[in-house]
Amino acid sequence: MAYGQISSTLLIALGVPPKYASASVHTAETFTTGVSAISHVAHRNVDWRLFLRIVIPGVIGGVTGAYILSQIHADVAKPFVLAYLTSLGLYLFYRGIMHRHTERRPRVVEPLGIVGGFLDAAGGGGWGAIVTSNLLVQGSNPRKTIGTVNTAEFFLTVTISATFIATLGWEVFTAATVGLLIGGVLAAPFGAWIAKRVNPDTLLTFVGALLSLTSIYGLYRALA
Repeated sequence: MAYGQISSTLLIALGVPPKYASASVHTAETFTTGVSAISHVAHRNVDWRLFLRIVIPGVIGGVTGAYILSQIHADVAKPFVLAYLTSLGLYLFYRGIMHRHTERRPRVVEPLGIVGGFLDAAGGGGWGAIVTSNLLVQGSNPRKTIGTVNTAEFFLTVTISATFIATLGWEVFTAATVGLLIGGVLAAPFGAWIAKRVNPDTLLTFVGALLSLTSIYGLYRALA
């Protein structure tokens, strides 16, 4: 969770335009989410019924968000994207501190998939954070939720990456893409292992704090 948001925030803070940051992150995520999906399936972390309910709406929202972001000038998009990432980080931090899990079957799934996919592509990240955290709040099983959302993310990132390549060309492949790919592939199996053992609210708290700090720094630089 939060690989996309943290990576996008750091790239934008280093001066990479939002659409290229999102394109680079999603291209790298095509490989990292593939490894993550295999790991979660191997650990039996996937609820296949829930998977089918979120993957198609997520892909539809992702294609729409990627197309819109690719049409917006970087100087216009950057403050809005960083503001979104900052608010997302604060939201995760709040959920991690205040939420106490009570398991029940989630009701709002398909609309959540569309919104999560759109914001993930347009904002440079957020699928795992938005979809996972909201499903947890609705009462979905933590281990199955994290595994299912991460497995669905593979199909989402493949589609988003293809959309960026179609609109921006092959220039989306940069040194940053390679670095993110290598680091993400090495780390992904550990994420699946940790998901079985660490309290999800604790993960939300730490991810939210880190994302908030990096996003606020990036927003400050963008507006300074």
